[in-house]
Amino acid sequence: MILYALVCETCDHGFEGWFANSGAFDRLAAKRQIDCPECGSREIAKQIMAPAVRPSDKALPQQPDPEVIAREIARRVREHIAGNVDYVGGDFAEEARAMFYGEQEDRPIWGEATPEEREALAEEGIPAMPLPAPFAPKKPKAARRREQLN
Repeated sequence: MILYALVCETCDHGFEGWFANSGAFDRLAAKRQIDCPECGSREIAKQIMAPAVRPSDKALPQQPDPEVIAREIARRVREHIAGNVDYVGGDFAEEARAMFYGEQEDRPIWGEATPEEREALAEEGIPAMPLPAPFAPKKPKAARRREQLN
């Protein structure tokens, strides 16, 4: 089946028509068996139209895998944190409290806090939140060595 955009040469009305193949339109038009739905004229012609060509599956863009995208986002977040945020280890609560009360200059930090320290920070209204594991970078080597020595 093929769809043609048609036009009535009498009233200039545009409409569409389905045909078994391209030759079917030519045969019916030559026999004046196609009529305009607007005025009934049988002076019908094909309009210029772009063909509707379906690309092959190989030509269609592939949808990205959501898991791959999520892993890439997590990797970029880890790199950003590792390169731009100070790791303070187990001193997180103390450092956050000092910045909150103006005892030291604000800066982005990350580290560890016990459940009790997290609860105390929340009660004091100190903004802090857990860093989800997929986004947490590896601890700096110096911090890992200190933990091993203790």
